[in-house]
Amino acid sequence: MKVVETTKATATLAEYAAEIESGPVIVTSKGKPVAALVPIENADLESVSLGTNREFLDLIERSRARSKVEGGIPSDEMRRRFA
Repeated sequence: MKVVETTKATATLAEYAAEIESGPVIVTSKGKPVAALVPIENADLESVSLGTNREFLDLIERSRARSKVEGGIPSDEMRRRFA
């Protein structure tokens, strides 16, 4: 893992991205982590975008909580609705 302070980050983004093969590159500001460059495996752009979207993640959590309380729709009912 490499840690680089924003004030000392002089390489290009492409150069830092090339370094993630040996571990994440953590960017800090005044010693606190603010960003990370990590390898992405088995994911497309849409999955990565949604997986880091706080509004979407909150929606999923609300849906899961509601399903836990109210129950879900059985798969045979879903098949009937979409047949």
